[in-house]
Amino acid sequence: MTFRELQLNDSLLEGLDAMGFETATPIQEQAIPAILQGKDLIACAQTGTGKTAAFLLPVLDRLSREPVDGIDTLILVPTRELAIQIDQQLDGFSYFLEDMSSLPIYGGRDGASFDQEKKALSLGANIIVATPGRLIAHLNMGYVKMGTLRHLILDEADRMLDMGFINDIKKIIDYLPKEKQTLMFSATMPTKIRQFAKRTLNDPVQITLAVSKPAEGIFQAAYEAQDDQKPVLIKSLLAKRKGKKERILIFSKTKASVKNVVGILRSVGLDVGEIHSDFDQSDRETTLRSFKNGSLQILVATDILSRGIDASGIKLVINYDVPNDPEDYIHRIGRTARAKTDGLALTFINRQDRRKFRNIEALMEKEVRKLPLPADVPPSQEPSRSARGQGRGGKGNYGRSRSGQRSGSGKRKPNNRSKHRSKAN
Repeated sequence: MTFRELQLNDSLLEGLDAMGFETATPIQEQAIPAILQGKDLIACAQTGTGKTAAFLLPVLDRLSREPVDGIDTLILVPTRELAIQIDQQLDGFSYFLEDMSSLPIYGGRDGASFDQEKKALSLGANIIVATPGRLIAHLNMGYVKMGTLRHLILDEADRMLDMGFINDIKKIIDYLPKEKQTLMFSATMPTKIRQFAKRTLNDPVQITLAVSKPAEGIFQAAYEAQDDQKPVLIKSLLAKRKGKKERILIFSKTKASVKNVVGILRSVGLDVGEIHSDFDQSDRETTLRSFKNGSLQILVATDILSRGIDASGIKLVINYDVPNDPEDYIHRIGRTARAKTDGLALTFINRQDRRKFRNIEALMEKEVRKLPLPADVPPSQEPSRSARGQGRGGKGNYGRSRSGQRSGSGKRKPNNRSKHRSKAN
């Protein structure tokens, strides 16, 4: 279905044409008509399916036909990166619309930004995109005017609940008019989301598309690599891509690991940036802007970006570490192969992460292909679990047997073998 068939406002269609949008994605095709009819909606769709446009376009369409002097729409999101991303998409979609205002509201900025947010919330920008904590800070000061609000949108609702925003969201809803249209978008649909939707939405239309499955255009593969092999492996993989006009996104679990990876890549002359919680907001925005416009080829980040970046041309995603949550894996690799393009996702799996990766495969109902290590990656010097055990209890050392008793020889006591089990097993 084309956007013209959805009977959107001509000025809105002009903006879509300028951005190269022609055909609606499945989530857009199903959600936009329901939203235009004024119905509440709960939609479950994987990342990269176009759900942001699915709620922005009908909201902008109504604003263009029935203008409001004040706040018309509140969009709650889990991270500042997502707030910025949605506001940027708003700018593109509404370029040819008259008298439409929007503002992202999130923490980590200076006092001048707070004053700008206060002005928008008291005088009434049409669309507010906010993180819950920052909005609560404004609500507590008493000047926020939400009386004209017609739309509440909860984007990435599962992520907000996982991050502990449930009480903040409930408090924000208490400030809003009872008569409004509520739209909830989520990548997953656990029980807690369904229960929350039941309390918050009024007889919603329900849309579910490909829950917890990566986009079809992503080729997934993995390397079984120990921690001492990972630096050589990532240098080997990226050396072949140096100078190519493609974006590469690398995820690691901690900011310390991010810094380590950045150091490894810079040591071989690669152009690489980093984003993690030690960076202030202006640095994050500058780095992200450089990555999106192509002046920075490689970006290393924590999961702060797994849902908060929408950049075209990301051809490769590397999981330097396996994420703890299988859902985070889906979101990480979903940064590539967006909008029906192709992409590659590679994961490094050490011994400790094997079980976590099996959980990911179980969630996807798919076994990921394991690739042999490149010839220039040497064998790991890290001892295996069995070797470490022998080292602790080997000849000449005093080790502890499974029964917890001392054994000068390091051998297991034959008694009570089935009764005393190590927690490691």
